[in-house]
Amino acid sequence: MSMDAAELNKLNPYIQGAHGPVRQETEALDLTVTGEIPRDFGGAYYRNGPNPVNDPKTLHHWFDGDGMVHAIHFEDGKARYRNRYIRSDDFEAEVKGTLDKPGIFSPASRTHSPTVYKDTANTDIVMHNGELMALWYVSGQPVRLDANTLETIRNEDFGGKLPKNVSAHSKVDLVTGNFHFFDYDLYEPFYSYGVVDRDNQLSHFTQIELPGPRLPHDMAITENYAIFMDLPVVFTDQGLKNKIWSIHHDEKLPTRFGVLPHNGNGQDIRWFEFPGCYIYHVVNAWEDGDEIHLYCCKMVENGRDMPRQFGAYAPMVNVLALRAHLTKWTMNLKTGATKEEQIDDTIGEFPVINLGHTGRKNRYSYHVSIPDTDVQVFDGILKYDLEYGTHTRHDFGQNFYGSEPAFAPRHNAKSEDDGYLITFVTNGLSGDSRALIIDAQNMTAPPLAEVHIPQRVPLGFHGTWANASEFLAA
Repeated sequence: MSMDAAELNKLNPYIQGAHGPVRQETEALDLTVTGEIPRDFGGAYYRNGPNPVNDPKTLHHWFDGDGMVHAIHFEDGKARYRNRYIRSDDFEAEVKGTLDKPGIFSPASRTHSPTVYKDTANTDIVMHNGELMALWYVSGQPVRLDANTLETIRNEDFGGKLPKNVSAHSKVDLVTGNFHFFDYDLYEPFYSYGVVDRDNQLSHFTQIELPGPRLPHDMAITENYAIFMDLPVVFTDQGLKNKIWSIHHDEKLPTRFGVLPHNGNGQDIRWFEFPGCYIYHVVNAWEDGDEIHLYCCKMVENGRDMPRQFGAYAPMVNVLALRAHLTKWTMNLKTGATKEEQIDDTIGEFPVINLGHTGRKNRYSYHVSIPDTDVQVFDGILKYDLEYGTHTRHDFGQNFYGSEPAFAPRHNAKSEDDGYLITFVTNGLSGDSRALIIDAQNMTAPPLAEVHIPQRVPLGFHGTWANASEFLAA
């Protein structure tokens, strides 16, 4: 790296401090615990995130970091920790020095397939068919990982039948075992939608035409439908012309939700229109008679001045400072009637639920709370009661910042929230990292256990929970 590039990247907060990478892959079996790990649950919490294997030589976007999964397994009151790089094709090329794909700050490759930017698999992590799949936000190749060891198994193409890519935030329905995924082409006007069954066979695939290229981030499912988003944050004309990551909010465009039967063809989609907004993450959706209820985190203006102290990284830092309110949209499939309701005005994002309720009615969701800072960090967890629109809060404590949590049900749980929230937290000053176990029915109480991790867990993106039966039986 040239001195100029090295100095430039000192201004990038997403490769410094608590966000900075760790290069060591570790396994730890005998972990120190403050408190006591409950014995009435078992499984693993996984957290994906960007972790550049090499020091960046050019401008580095947070999305460009090589994917690394951190996991903590629980069984009979004991815990073990492990972290591993996700060895995607582009990771291997990065290590060998042969990578010739650009990062987000550079013009997209016009010749590469199936991705036009470096595919890091660093965004989401889901459990399906007994194995993990690491997924990438800008739509890439799923990477299968061993749920116990985290070792990379293969690029997943569903028996050679995957037409192109899979975006992050595709959904697993634990009731049916189906994996519902979407894909989009950055510079072409269509969506793709597919269903993979519990045996990992592609059972359905279709394309959906759009008015223009779109940049969706998430989707939803209900028991019988998939819900897609046509949102007004799009590439600028310059971005489209030059294939560069230049986006803006087009105020002429509405927000539209498209409802499609699970096995429907693209032309069968039905669009419902609302005032324009952007949405990163879905809470859940379900059917109620003729109506579909969709809960998401709706982005609002962040109200902050451009953070010019970050130099060339100021626009990235400004965009990544997420500010969102919990919001409900209702769509009537019989009458076409629509309704939008803001549930709360507290800033929160990265919502999770009891995964057994995905696509079906749920009462509780868990969101990270986000302080009013330039750089995105999470300082606590908000538990929402969707029935009443209220929340309770768990604070991580001074200088501790967390990850997206996951809900772990108790064995023989008696209710939707009968279980625990698991998350990693890291001290922004010391680098001390822990896994917290929080009683989901007593959010304001101290953690039941703090499992001390033998190395720093960098702040990152998304996590998930898998019950022991999901991977031990595979």
